[in-house]
Amino acid sequence: MRKRSLGLILYFVFLLLPIYWLLVMSLKTNQEILGPITFWPENLTFQNYFTIFNDPSWYTGYINSFIYVVMNTAISLTVALPAAYAFSRYRFVGDKHMFFWLLTNRMAPPAVFVLPFFQLYQTFGLFDTHVAVALAHCLFNVPLAVWILEGFMSGVPREIDETAYLDGMGFPRFFFTVFMPLIKAGIGVTAFFCFMFSWVELLMARTLTSVNAKPIAATMTRTVSAAGMDWGLLAAAGVLTIIPGAIVIYFVRNYMAKGFALGRV
Repeated sequence: MRKRSLGLILYFVFLLLPIYWLLVMSLKTNQEILGPITFWPENLTFQNYFTIFNDPSWYTGYINSFIYVVMNTAISLTVALPAAYAFSRYRFVGDKHMFFWLLTNRMAPPAVFVLPFFQLYQTFGLFDTHVAVALAHCLFNVPLAVWILEGFMSGVPREIDETAYLDGMGFPRFFFTVFMPLIKAGIGVTAFFCFMFSWVELLMARTLTSVNAKPIAATMTRTVSAAGMDWGLLAAAGVLTIIPGAIVIYFVRNYMAKGFALGRV
C-alpha cells in the first residue's frame, strides 16, 4: 500500500513539475532564467503578465482564440448531434463504411489539408477570419464528436423513442426535451474534447490567419527579437493558455468520469 501511494505521489510530481516550472519562469526576469537554476524566483516580478495584458498584440490573440474555439465547438455539436443519432438509431447501406471514413478524417495530419483550405479561403475571402479557423477545425472535431456521441446515444434504450412517438411527440420536441437531457454527459465530454483540440491546434490556426484573427498560439511563436527569446513572456503566455483548459475540465469532470465508465472516452 505504501509503495502504491509513493508511486502515485511520484507520478503526480512528475506531471505537475513542468507546470510548476512554467509558473516559476513566468515570475522571473530573462536574466534570472538564463542564469543558475533556482526553484523559486529570487526577484519576483509580474512584469511578464503586465506586458500581455497591456499589449494588444498579445491579449487580442487570446480573444481571437476564444472566438473561433467557441464557434467551432458550437458548429461541431450542431452537426454531430443529428449525425450521431442517425448512426445510433438507423441502419442504412454503407453506414459502417461512412462511420469509418469519418474517423479517418480525424486520423489524418492537419498538414495534409492546410494548402486546400488556404487556397479555398483565399478564393472566397475567408482568409484571416474566425470562421475560417472554426470551419477548418470542424474537419477533425466533427468526426470525433460523432464517434463519442454515438456511443452515448447507443446506450439509451430505443423504447424511449418509440414511447415518445406513440404519445404523439414530434421529433424536434422529443430530441431537445427528452433525448438530449439523457445524453448531457456525452454532450459535455464532446464539448470538452472539441474545445481542447481546437484550442491547442497550431498549424491551421497559424496558416489560415495573419492579423485580424491571429490566435495566441501564433503570437507565441513570434517572440524572437534582436535581444533574443523572451522566455519569461513566453512562460506567462503559457500559463494563461493553460487556464481555460483547466476551467473547462473543472466543469465537465463528472461527465468525463461517466465517459470513461462507458468506455467511449
